[in-house]
This record gives sequence, C-alpha cells and structure tokens, in this order.
Amino acid sequence: MADNNLSQFNTDVVFTAPYAVVLKNKTTGQQQLNATIKFNSGDLISPFYAGETHSTPNYLTVQVGEHTHITLQPSHLQYINHSCKPNAFFNTDTMELIALDTIEAGEEITFFYPSTEWKMDQPFVCQCGKPECLQLIQGAAYLSNEILQHYRLTNFIQEQILQKV
Repeated sequence: MADNNLSQFNTDVVFTAPYAVVLKNKTTGQQQLNATIKFNSGDLISPFYAGETHSTPNYLTVQVGEHTHITLQPSHLQYINHSCKPNAFFNTDTMELIALDTIEAGEEITFFYPSTEWKMDQPFVCQCGKPECLQLIQGAAYLSNEILQHYRLTNFIQEQILQKV
C-alpha cells in the first residue's frame, strides 16, 4: 500500500541497492522501495527470479501460474508497494521489473497488485490516494474488464480474464 506522503525525515534506510533503497517509516514500520536513479518509461529497473515457489499465494508472493506463486529475488523487491497508478510492472515472462512511466530519483517504485494476482491471499483497502484509486484490492478476478484494460497485466492474468468471459 503506497504512501507517497512519507517524509524522508521520518524514515530509516534499511537496505541499499545500486538503483534503489528500502526505506522504513519510523512511526508505522511500513517499508517501501524508492529509486535512487531516474528511470524512463520502458527502462529495465531490475531482473528478478524465483526465490521459493508455493502452490498458494501469500502476501509476499507474485503469481506466475494458476497454482504457482514465487517469492521475489532479489528480496528487496518485496518492498514494492501497490498503487492504483503504478509506475512499474513485473513482467513474469521475461522476469524483469520494467518502468511504466518516468520514475525520478527519490520516488517510490509501485506496482498494481492485480497485474500479477488473480485472487489475493490478503485483500486490503488501498490508501494510495490516487484519483483512480479502486479502494478494495482483492486481485484481478474481482475487477471488471473495463477497469483492467487500463493496466498492463501479465500474460497469466490476461489468460485468466479470457477464461472468465
């Protein structure tokens, strides 16, 4: 759940990568991944791979198949929070995290959870604060095709949508 109002004065840096830092809010304990360099739309932010594979989802996994959910490696990618106006996308076919828009140095990196998740293990009320906020985030299965057409989705999610019709 992205909170773009976090003040850097109220955060600790808990991990540093060449292109990003994990920040931890001192008050809430929430962590997020922020870019340390600028990315343009289409840029590769990071390759990733499966750490562990699970048959059921949990709050740390990304869905890559009907009964296949992976933990992300490098592990700092798990701190990419949800936004209803994401600036990044997990391409699970190429195993690349891609910038959807320009991401400035210092900006939080976010993705749209339903872009990879059909039915989420832990639905939540979104607090991204974006005008297009969908409020309840449960997975792509619970969103209309009209809403989903505004997002880049993994091939797995696109296949699930076709089966739903």
